[in-house]
Amino acid sequence: MKSLLIPPYLRDGDRIEIITPASPIEEGVVHNAVHMLEESGFRVTLGSHVFARSGPFAGSEADRLHDIQRATDDPDVKAVLCSRGGYGMSRIVDRIDFSALKKQPKWYAGYSDITSLHMWLSRVCGIASLHAEMPLNYSNPEYLPVCYETLVKALRGEAEPVRWLPSHEASVEVSGPVTGGNISLLYSLHGTPAQPDTDGAILFIEEIGEHFYHLDRMLVAMRMAGLLKNLSALVVGGMEKITEGEHVFNQTVEEVVMNVVAGYDYPVLFNFPAGHIPDNRAIYLGRNVKIRQSGSEAVMSWL
Repeated sequence: MKSLLIPPYLRDGDRIEIITPASPIEEGVVHNAVHMLEESGFRVTLGSHVFARSGPFAGSEADRLHDIQRATDDPDVKAVLCSRGGYGMSRIVDRIDFSALKKQPKWYAGYSDITSLHMWLSRVCGIASLHAEMPLNYSNPEYLPVCYETLVKALRGEAEPVRWLPSHEASVEVSGPVTGGNISLLYSLHGTPAQPDTDGAILFIEEIGEHFYHLDRMLVAMRMAGLLKNLSALVVGGMEKITEGEHVFNQTVEEVVMNVVAGYDYPVLFNFPAGHIPDNRAIYLGRNVKIRQSGSEAVMSWL
């Protein structure tokens, strides 16, 4: 995986634009997020169609494309925050003109459906981005305050090491650039310009609401495409609401993953605190890290 451009980190008074490029969002949730971001020292503006609705989407494709294009082109915008995921980014991402980023790189943040944007930024634009909590959940009492806190620290370039307890004790020391996100979106990008570059990378995956056999099928497809072959490590985050479908699989998530990657000699670490879970830490996609595990605790440190 090639090294990516790291956008400038934010300072007090820098402007953040919130857009809604996928599913629609309630106004009150966004206004709460604006207040929190302003309390954190940023100026905040909203996309013209941030509250729009058109069927299952946050406005028409033209509306959503307009907002992300305007935020991309505006040199005063230092970070673009996607208000929520859902579904819709993949329908517009290939029509965004990112040429302004060559002169004015900036941060884009989100997760879930926003994985398609992250991979486009990585593979097509060569720019790092933030897999992080979105305004939808900043004030959600079911989510830990660390979700928002790590986003702000990451935007400021002050991200701290991520410590967690993998499912098994081990002795691990690896390094490489982080890539990945929601596995359904990674799977959907096969054959596109945004297909992930995983060579030498630490691949992070997370998922919600899939069947066990769907998870297996996506991982097998990624294996057949060579995306699981030359990793430095595989890091598995939240795997929420994975259920049996009509085809009963009788395997745990960990068994599904380990059966697919059997034969590879890189470490596989589970329980990483990111994804559709209450402890959703912000992580840089495209930035180099070192992962050390000694015994039961693992630490991801930014390089």
